[in-house]
Amino acid sequence: MNWNSTEFIWLDWAVLAIGLFGVVAAVWYAIWKDKKAQQGEDSSAYLFGKGEPWYVIGMAIFAANIGSEHLVGLAGTGAKSGVGMAHWEMQGWMILILGWLFVPFYQLMINKMGKIITMPDFLKFRYTQRTGSWLSIITLVAYVLTKVSVTALTGGIFFKYLWGLNFWYGAIGLIVITAVFTVFGGMKGVMTLSSIQTPILIIGSFLVLFLGLASLGDGSIAAGWANMMEYCGQLNNGYGTTHMFHWEEGDSMYQEYPGFVVFIGASIIGFWYWCTDQHIVQRVLGQVPGESNAEVMKRARRGTIAAGFFKVLPCFMFLIPGMIAAALAQKGTFQMEETDAAFAIMVQQVLPAGIKGIVTIGFICALVASLAAFFNSCATLFTEDFYKPLKKGMSEAHYVFVGRVATVVVVILGFAWLPIMMGMDTLYNYLQGIQSLLAPAMVVVFAMGILSKRITPKAGEYTMIVGFLIGMLRLVTNVITDTGKATMDGAFWANTEWFWQTNWLVFECGLLVFLLVFIYAVSMFTPAPTQQQIEAITFTKDFKASIKESWGTFDIVGTLVVVGLCAAFYWYFW
Repeated sequence: MNWNSTEFIWLDWAVLAIGLFGVVAAVWYAIWKDKKAQQGEDSSAYLFGKGEPWYVIGMAIFAANIGSEHLVGLAGTGAKSGVGMAHWEMQGWMILILGWLFVPFYQLMINKMGKIITMPDFLKFRYTQRTGSWLSIITLVAYVLTKVSVTALTGGIFFKYLWGLNFWYGAIGLIVITAVFTVFGGMKGVMTLSSIQTPILIIGSFLVLFLGLASLGDGSIAAGWANMMEYCGQLNNGYGTTHMFHWEEGDSMYQEYPGFVVFIGASIIGFWYWCTDQHIVQRVLGQVPGESNAEVMKRARRGTIAAGFFKVLPCFMFLIPGMIAAALAQKGTFQMEETDAAFAIMVQQVLPAGIKGIVTIGFICALVASLAAFFNSCATLFTEDFYKPLKKGMSEAHYVFVGRVATVVVVILGFAWLPIMMGMDTLYNYLQGIQSLLAPAMVVVFAMGILSKRITPKAGEYTMIVGFLIGMLRLVTNVITDTGKATMDGAFWANTEWFWQTNWLVFECGLLVFLLVFIYAVSMFTPAPTQQQIEAITFTKDFKASIKESWGTFDIVGTLVVVGLCAAFYWYFW
């Protein structure tokens, strides 16, 4: 048997089949055990899950973030642009803000409302009913257009490169399998699958990293790293792709990622994604009946610290292997016609027989877990924020059924959008571009909603609407002008170049500043928040004591280590 075969052989397929059977059995057992303990179906458990251990929360947060856009897009970006996109991945420090700052406020809101909340719940309580409804609509649309469809699209691409599978078989198969899994598994299934696939994915990706470096260095990992840095350092017209900041205008990447603005822009998107996005926050809100506030916050915070450690890894798991693939292709080890094929080719070329099957199990689980997380969040938003208020007093089984129907609808919409997504050339940049248009309004409304008691309900509502409309107008001009490359003529567009030609990161930062001024200005002329709304963001003496009780030396040391790891990466690739 050829252990170094670059193709999937019978051993790989056997390992893959047995492994997937074991994963399905483990998930089914966890769900069966959970339902038996509940004595029936519970919509809260189906949508949010019960309080999981902190390490499971950490793995679930990490797994929810890792999708096929990483296996395809991030590795492909590494092969093409080096570490330029690492700002969006090196955000373990940002997840800490969720645990240290936002979790206590969300827990306070849970105490006030007497139930686990969704993000629209938070805005409805802090601002107005319409503010939360707008968030639900924006989130659902964003999930369908930029999450579910993109994950399916890139999943199809990955399987095409890995197995030679027809794109549509891979994409549609991924959606159908994930939909079935989400419908019957709920949040418990997602959490269990996350805890299984995370270690497999991490170990497998690092095998790709180290074996790839060894191949590039003729058996030496250190020599492979030096060769990769030397090759990538000569790209980009001599400016190199081995640094995260591009300061000189002669650098071709400066036009896309100008100077320090790239860090600010990535942080705005990161703040929205890690601290306010439903499918991430949902993982820290599950509770055990009778659990104290301190215990809930301790588990959630330690879960975010664990996720912060995990979040340091994707650059080494996907982005740098993409850089290695580019160097190996230049060396003549293999051919790589498209950079999006980087990671799949690395799996084929550098992993021995049998290990390919094991690693692929982790990849499939990652794709399903990530896509299932989006499906589940869509079901949660629809059931909790639209259906329950209209149909109060229904049985828990009925609400679970509605959540499942919502999942099926999301699947259908994802199918409908896939052909349109097929025509998009720069998928990864497109994703970040869309998020840069949505993030400023979310960041301003959520951050000011908890940090300032002066912000009025109507100010939050108007800021959400205005920010979304400005972002969508910019999106329209991006489509018309091919992201500012073409021009728009006519009296209506006269003297508007500043709006549609401005660099996307600069535009994002400018929109954030504008909305900050806007929300304070509107607050000066609209009715103040009620006492109940102010109390929702005011920590009582007892609650402050619970917060202090919830953290200790472990939390502080873990936080400092995560921040230190992120800082070290920035220092090395500055």
